[in-house]
Amino acid sequence: MARKGLFIEWEYCTGCHACEVACKQEHNFSEGNCGVKVYEVVTTSPPDKVYVDFMPVVTRLCDLCAERTARGEMPACVKHCQALCMKYGTVEELAKALEKSPRSSVFVPH
Repeated sequence: MARKGLFIEWEYCTGCHACEVACKQEHNFSEGNCGVKVYEVVTTSPPDKVYVDFMPVVTRLCDLCAERTARGEMPACVKHCQALCMKYGTVEELAKALEKSPRSSVFVPH
């Protein structure tokens, strides 16, 4: 069976935190714990430009919603991503997507 993973195209993340909320609700995590955490990164460029990027980062608590995916459903974070910047699939599919999108990452659990 092909290994599965999560593709995050953070260039398009809007920082809505829907992935965090969905993960917390799916797993009933306590406050401060989550399988995915969205970080806000602010950078400046002279003379007066400010850039805000939102970067979803997968934590060690992520199991890719094993119960959901065993039933053929998407992980909760992918299902609820409002920017549609998260995808679930085989490592092979995700690697191809990664080649096309330089501001992205792939998470594959151990």
